[in-house]
Amino acid sequence: MEIYYGHPSQEKLVGNIYRGRVEDVLPGLGSAFVDIGERRSLFLSRNELNDRLLDAAGVKPWQSDVPITKILRQGQMLTLQVRREGIGNKNPQGTTKISLPGRFWVYLPNEERLGVSRRIENVRDQRRIRKIARALRRPHEGMIARTASKWASDEDLERDFRLLVETWDSVKSAADKASKSRLLYKGMGLIQTVLRDRLDPDTESVIVDSPFFREKIHSFLDYMQMAKYKERIRTHEGKQALFDKYRVEEQIQQSLSRRVPLAGGGSLVIDETEALIAIDVNTGGDVRHRNQHAAILNTNLEAATEIARQLRLRQISGIIIVDFVDMENPKDVNRVIEKVKAELRNDRVSADFVDMTALGLVEITRKRQGESLADMLENAKFDA
Repeated sequence: MEIYYGHPSQEKLVGNIYRGRVEDVLPGLGSAFVDIGERRSLFLSRNELNDRLLDAAGVKPWQSDVPITKILRQGQMLTLQVRREGIGNKNPQGTTKISLPGRFWVYLPNEERLGVSRRIENVRDQRRIRKIARALRRPHEGMIARTASKWASDEDLERDFRLLVETWDSVKSAADKASKSRLLYKGMGLIQTVLRDRLDPDTESVIVDSPFFREKIHSFLDYMQMAKYKERIRTHEGKQALFDKYRVEEQIQQSLSRRVPLAGGGSLVIDETEALIAIDVNTGGDVRHRNQHAAILNTNLEAATEIARQLRLRQISGIIIVDFVDMENPKDVNRVIEKVKAELRNDRVSADFVDMTALGLVEITRKRQGESLADMLENAKFDA
């Protein structure tokens, strides 16, 4: 369903917190460039300035028409975080709305808000977590409860929050002493991030191809107080390579292909452009149904499921336009649209059905998280 890719030559910046110096303020773009001591400066838009910065400049949060030059000046020192990697020739993007993710909470030291993961649907769980959050958080700070918090005890939730507060206090102390651009906090690596975010009671097993990495994972789980999951970490055994056994390479190649087959004989054709992603649905040779209407409906329902999977697998983002096979029955159209919406709700990244155009094209948006899988693999090949 998803691929996470890391390469030693491509050190990730997302999540890192820096003390940086404003090197250029661009009033026409409502943005600034901030030197953080890395190869490329951070691009900082006005929308990413926290309320404390605005307040210090005498600007209210709703005064969006105030020029950025009234808030930032050249040479000013800021504490900011990388929110998005640089893509192509574009600089990485930064934010002063710092967020520190833990096992159960996302801690927001500069934002006064309280939220609960949309995946926690039980009202009783929501109330319990909100009550704990209100008791724990300090004035003018915010918290977001992650999905894993619904399985956590009150003691686990408090312990995780205290660890995040200690981390932020040390970051803030280092920032106050910094007189030049420097790294203050480094985000977790790929393996640690996946384990922290994805390892939960629903996980059956984590399979690695090295006893060395298994031990490193055990140490990390001890550090994160997740030792109960150690027994689920398994080392792959046998002569056949791990990726060969689970056809990983084969599936990666399929995910880079323009044409994706559907179980019923139909197919998707996926074209990525600068402006948007176009997906065309074809019926192909679906002969399992007595009439054409049933075959078309089946193809479109299969396509709705596979499209949601491909968006996650390929890490596609932005505007997606889907041309389903034309349907005459309005009930069939509604079934397909509801299927699309249901599948998108399973996406960990924010993805939404927007509308169906007069021409019958379905519009979908998906939040950008970084490079697509194709771009990542192409850049990795180039760096290698």
